[in-house]
Amino acid sequence: MKGGFAPEIKSNEEALEIVLQAIEAAGYKPGTQISIAMDAASSEMFDEKTNTYKFYKSNPDKVISSDEMVDYWASWVAKYPIISIEDGMGEDDWNGWKKLTTAIGSKCQLVGDDLFVTNVKRLQEGITKGIANSILKS
Repeated sequence: MKGGFAPEIKSNEEALEIVLQAIEAAGYKPGTQISIAMDAASSEMFDEKTNTYKFYKSNPDKVISSDEMVDYWASWVAKYPIISIEDGMGEDDWNGWKKLTTAIGSKCQLVGDDLFVTNVKRLQEGITKGIANSILKS
């Protein structure tokens, strides 16, 4: 079962800060007793023509490159107790996925849900390119 929590917040980072506060308020230690798994839904933000990501909902003026998106997730994994990111890059951003896997694949599970869906050819391409480490561990 999937679910979500969507309070009025000012930024994506504020959302993570609220989650960390909730973990602590519940009496747990973030990163020790509870970690964060997230579905970034980056395919929704990816513009294949420009190879950029636009933060339509959280910051409509923010547009970043594929490389900057990799840096964005790498900085979050370094700062927060994130152990899994689903759909961290757009489903057609193969180069971005490879860079993300190289950058944080040893520190964080990367789930290529939109990337692989139920398409055997896409799954084989991902395996061949060493993308989205969770497929290699299954």
